[in-house]
Amino acid sequence: MVTVPADHAAEMDERDPWVRLRALFDPGTTSPLPGDDGCGVAGARGLIDGSPVVAFATDPTRSGGALGAAGCAGIVDVIDLAVRERAPVIGLWHSGGARLGEGVTALHGVGQIFAAMVRASGVVPQISVVLGPAAGGAAYGPALTDVVIMSADGRIFVTGPDVVRKVTGEDVDMASLGGPDPHSRRSGVAHLVTEDAGQAIAAARLVAGLLGRPGQIDLDQVTDEADGEPDLAAFLPDRPSRAYDVRPLVSALVDGTGVELHPRWAPKMVTTLGRLATLTVGVLANNPIRKGGCLDAESADKAARFVRMCDALGVPLVVLVDVPGYLPGVRQEWDGVVRRGAKLLHAFAEAVVPRVTLVTRKSYGGAYLAMNSRALGASAVFAWPSAEVAVMGAAAAVDILHRRELRAGPEDQREELRQRLIAEHEREVGGVEKAVEIGAVDEIIKPGETRRRIAAALLDARPSRGRHTNIPL
Repeated sequence: MVTVPADHAAEMDERDPWVRLRALFDPGTTSPLPGDDGCGVAGARGLIDGSPVVAFATDPTRSGGALGAAGCAGIVDVIDLAVRERAPVIGLWHSGGARLGEGVTALHGVGQIFAAMVRASGVVPQISVVLGPAAGGAAYGPALTDVVIMSADGRIFVTGPDVVRKVTGEDVDMASLGGPDPHSRRSGVAHLVTEDAGQAIAAARLVAGLLGRPGQIDLDQVTDEADGEPDLAAFLPDRPSRAYDVRPLVSALVDGTGVELHPRWAPKMVTTLGRLATLTVGVLANNPIRKGGCLDAESADKAARFVRMCDALGVPLVVLVDVPGYLPGVRQEWDGVVRRGAKLLHAFAEAVVPRVTLVTRKSYGGAYLAMNSRALGASAVFAWPSAEVAVMGAAAAVDILHRRELRAGPEDQREELRQRLIAEHEREVGGVEKAVEIGAVDEIIKPGETRRRIAAALLDARPSRGRHTNIPL
């Protein structure tokens, strides 16, 4: 691997791998790993906020960062070292893919990188930072890791614009084909997007800290409502039917320490890493500001991958539920909402990490089951006093079940009859009290005690970790 020319550090190109690696690690802790000079890859170990991390960086100043056999072997060595030392591994990517001059030899080396990444999957956190073009084999490298961060100059594509133009006739530039916008909004490849390389590296440090130093529950860090604990219900609107953005509620739950992954892709579901009572947790939340918070094919994919990542890396889960059901429509059925929704069911049912659910407002139908229900093995399920748990809302259920009775009644008394039937339906078959009665909800809790109760439930649950990889669903 490339050695550090310390006496020429001031003259270094900002794209130089050692400039980038030094920016990644705590000052003065970057230690080069041994390797062959000229291979186009630099590897190092160091500290991030005092904790060990290993990293590699491709060298775009040499053949555009193209990877030959020696460079590929160097990356494999770094990943294998991370696995042996149980340390997070961070890849800084700026590469044109396999070196054409080495032909299938380079291609074979790229395949060995992929194999090493799969070996490491679910064993150590793998974070990719894309700082420039990452094409061909260098596109699939980041895609195999747990979290992908793109700077504004990042580009990820299998084939570049010229090849696309020749083969398909489509006229597209690099940014439109594989830039941060399409990968953060449409493809879901990028978990985070930043304005520049410095912010991308800072984001990698933050994620590495959350995943590499999970901490443990400290209940002394959570106050009671009487001691000033925020009333989380204040983040909900007064009218039960009104839409709202759930992200301020999530931020309050994790002390404002969270980093939201995939904020622009499938935004009906919010997925956030943060700390609760000093413990790293993964938070999933329906977002009613988007289509009422309905689950759909994309949001189920997004949630399932997040659940599997957290389970594979031993990160406990907190699930905030306010969901009216699955989004209906022909497009959803054709887009595979059944197949992709089944991924979320499978992910939660398979997960063994502690996972606590809180129903804040409503949880209806199949989406109730999919959002970490007791039936799928949730460690604990709580609900706020005004929450509803049912097959569907009482009003909608009455309109279906009693439509003939409502039609037959006098028109001037129809609404009064409807309201009486709704109240009866809520008492007999719906409402959170019924869910508590059958054991689907453990307890109704006050919003002001939410953080303490969730933290205590996570502490009481048996710590565990999934024995599976984090396949990029």
